[in-house]
Amino acid sequence: MLLQQIINGLTVGGVYALIALGYTLVYGILELINFAHGEIYMIGAYLGIIFLGIFTAAGLTQYSLLLSLFLTFIMSTIVCSAYGFTVEKLAYKPLRNAPRLNPLISAIGVSIFLQNYVMLTQGATDKVFPHVIPVTTIEFSNVTMTTLQLFIIIVSLLLMVTLHLFIMKTKTGKAMRAVAQDKVMASLLGINIDRIISVTFIIGSGLAAVAGLMVAMYYGLVNYSIGYIAGIKAFTAAVLGGIGSIPGAMIGGFVLGLIESLGASYLSSEYKDAYAFIVLILILLVKPTGLLGKSEGDKS
Repeated sequence: MLLQQIINGLTVGGVYALIALGYTLVYGILELINFAHGEIYMIGAYLGIIFLGIFTAAGLTQYSLLLSLFLTFIMSTIVCSAYGFTVEKLAYKPLRNAPRLNPLISAIGVSIFLQNYVMLTQGATDKVFPHVIPVTTIEFSNVTMTTLQLFIIIVSLLLMVTLHLFIMKTKTGKAMRAVAQDKVMASLLGINIDRIISVTFIIGSGLAAVAGLMVAMYYGLVNYSIGYIAGIKAFTAAVLGGIGSIPGAMIGGFVLGLIESLGASYLSSEYKDAYAFIVLILILLVKPTGLLGKSEGDKS
């Protein structure tokens, strides 16, 4: 039973971690909480249904289901990255030098706008993910794991490791770290600040799209409001791990998924969504910088 709940927690935690990476990337660069990030995740789930539906209608899934899924992931990621890029240019860039409260209000406004935009264009009722993916089960030690759960965990881990290597090894990644540390000095050294910020939003939105698509595959249903709760939980995961820390967001996502799964199993499933808020309150009271976060004095 315990191992079963751990597997369930890791599956959901991988999704939380991918969304949390978007929060922590943007905060690391702009010190801004992008509250519209959950809606990008929600749009990714809808796009997965739309693109896979198109490929199914065109007969591509009958020709090659693997190719159809690959193209669905690629197209959803591209479109969501474009959404993230557009949101940054229209809602955040004009307020970059404004008081901190202004971009925060703008982020909440974008979140509400995107929710209503999807509700009006896709309808207020739940959408069903096309049932074209065969799911088999793997049983061991009285524990059942589906191939879809294994797929979600593996893809989440691969994307997290890839992002970490990108940030640490590539020229753009080093530029992102430089901008996060000191924007003025990075600009004096010839780094294009606007380009780095745009890349940050594109990467974060792409990861959210993958998370949204995997959630649509996992639960089979999507609605316009799923981004709010998932976004809050992912933000909690980012705070838990240390906002601004990429490894912290990874760990925080998985830890939060485990807490949620174990709490629902051994305490009460009625308060499943409340556990994230309880964790957030405790972290802010006990260790506001999170598990791997650094205080302002340590960043210099």
